[in-house]
Order: sequence, then C-alpha cells, then structure tokens
Amino acid sequence: MRFLTADKIYDGNTWLPNGTVIGVNDTGEIVSIKNYNQIGAEYFEGILAPGFVNVHCHLELSHMKDVIPENTGLIPFLRTIPAHRNDFSTEQKKVARHAAYEELIRNGVVAVGDIANTTDAIDLRERKLMHFQTFVEAIGFTKANALKCFDYALQTYNEYSKQQIEGTIIRQSIVPHAPYSVSASLFGYIGTPIGSRIISIHNQESKEENEFYESRLGGVCELLAGLGINYNEFIPTGKSSLQSYGEWLLPDCSLILVHNTFTSREDVLYAKNRFADVHWCLCPNANLYIENRLPDIRLLHNENSKICIGTDSLASNHQLSILAELVTIKKAYPEFSWEILLKWGTKNGAEALKMSETLGTIAIGKTPGILQIKNLGNSNLEPVVNRIV
Repeated sequence: MRFLTADKIYDGNTWLPNGTVIGVNDTGEIVSIKNYNQIGAEYFEGILAPGFVNVHCHLELSHMKDVIPENTGLIPFLRTIPAHRNDFSTEQKKVARHAAYEELIRNGVVAVGDIANTTDAIDLRERKLMHFQTFVEAIGFTKANALKCFDYALQTYNEYSKQQIEGTIIRQSIVPHAPYSVSASLFGYIGTPIGSRIISIHNQESKEENEFYESRLGGVCELLAGLGINYNEFIPTGKSSLQSYGEWLLPDCSLILVHNTFTSREDVLYAKNRFADVHWCLCPNANLYIENRLPDIRLLHNENSKICIGTDSLASNHQLSILAELVTIKKAYPEFSWEILLKWGTKNGAEALKMSETLGTIAIGKTPGILQIKNLGNSNLEPVVNRIV
C-alpha cells in the first residue's frame, strides 16, 4: 500500500483540496482518498493526475519518423505515405513501433486508440503495459470493390479479435479511414459497427476534403487520380464532408471525429444533432506538422463539444506526448485553464474509448495510473511527466 500526495492533485474533473492523500494498493487500484495529511505519505513536487489517454495514434507507422517533410499539406503527405511505407524491413518496422510504444509509456499514456491497416501492432497489445482500442481501417473509394475492401478489413479485425489477454482492456472495431478514401457503399458496410461500436474517422483534415464533397473539385481529385482510382461515379453533395458521410452512419454509434482542422460551426451543430455520442479528437502538433494550421478549438469548446486528444503518428509528429499536445493548445489558446486541458487528456479520452470505468479519473475502485507533472504553468521551464503508479 502506498499513500501519495503533492502540491496539487487533479482527479480528472477538478483540483482536490490541498493536503489530499491518495491510497493505492499493489495493483494500482485507488482504495482511499482522504482530505488530510497522513504520516508516511510520499510527497511529490508539482501535480498528481490520472494517466493520459491517447485517442488517436498510428503505431504501425512509427518507422516513418522524419521521412515526410513538414508543412507539405495533406494531399502531398498522403501521396508520400504509400510511396515510402514499405521502404523498411520487417525488423526495422518492429523496432520502430516498439520504441514508439515505450515512448508512450514514458510519456504517461495508459490507453491508446491505435489505427491499424495491418496486424503489425498485435505484438504491442501482448505486452500488457497499456490498454488498446484498435481501430481497423477500411479503405476503398469505388462501389465495385466495396465488399472486397470490407472483407480485407474484416480479416484484419478477426486476427485482432482472437487475442485473449488478461489484465488489460483489449478491444477492436472496423472504421472508415477518411471521407475521401471510403465510398458510400463501403460506408454502408461499416455503418453498423462491428466490435466495440466505436467509429473513429479522420475528419475535415484539409480544405480539399470539403471541396471534394461540395463540388468534386480540388486536390482530392488529384490524389485519387494519382492512385489510379476512378472517382467518376462520385456525385458531390453540395455539403461539407461531415454533413455528407454523417448520413451514412447510424446516429447511435459512438463517433470519434479526428483532426477537425477545417470544421465549421454548422458542422459542429450538425454532429451534435445527428449523433448521440460524439467526441472531437484533436492532434494539434500533427496539424501543425502537415497543414501548419490548428482547428478552431475555441469554437468546439464554446459549443460544449466533448474534446479529447491524440498524437497521430510519428510520420506526422516529432513525439508521442499528450502533454506536448496540451502545451501546444495552451500556447495558442491561453484562455483554456490547465483544469480544462488536463480533462481533455484524461477523463474525456477515457470516455471516448469507453474505458472510463477503469481509467481517466482518480476515484476509488479505478486503476487510472497516476502521473507526476512538473513545471506546469512555468513559462521558463518545459513541463515534464513521470508515471509513478
């Protein structure tokens, strides 16, 4: 049994009273929260907080760190991924993703929403140091190959679903990659979620995505043509991508919209009215890496949207750190308090991945992991995080 206290303790919702002591047993379960000093309690400088939840990551792309230059824009970025994804040996890919996994652990991440196009990351889930929601992506933009593309995703999903691992949460679901890479027919197969019933999708990451749905013009046409994909059968809707493909998904699914760099207020209101459970996942450092632009986070917050945080991949980020993402948001939007930002990185992420019964908040009976965060709010020093439970 350990008793922990600090200068300040954030429980995932709010700051606990000064002098609060957390009791943790040998399995990491919170067994007591007392509002008084206790003899023998371990004292930590800075803040204690629940473990971070990374809602959107691509661990299988970790070998592509520093391969793609910054600020290319999304369309050139997407062209580069398939061109160089397989320029590495199986061993190089394995070493890179295991190093990325270790980086997540060091940076205080206790659960990840991991994107999978292959079964490469199965070996990471077996390590049992982190909870996984694996999002198996389906990709295919023509009606003729919709079933074939879905069956491929289903085979990958079935391999993940064979895993039976005690001690950690292991789940998977089939999801669409993005509005510009999934046909209406393929959306139809995905529309009734398989597995955990959570659908995650790259949403409005570029202005070209909306332009394609509105008028079938712009950079997406060049991307599809360059990949040899015939998009002639696509009929533009005259609406934004979100307001278009949202009609192909069931309103009762749990939806995670990722990136949202070019999302408007009308899109936010549409999603709020269309879906009963929607989370907006922000990956600000990846947005800056690719488009050199951040989403309108103030808009999302003012509309009471449920915001959570991801890192995207090392192909589009210099590190896998939820704290670094929060620091970037704080610099761009200084009006957001650390109480709000930490909630996005902990409690909201756990809710988005449907793991809040175990993670996200410091509460009796939960095993959220406990982090020490130092230098938060100190303009002269970079914040650092250590996992202590």
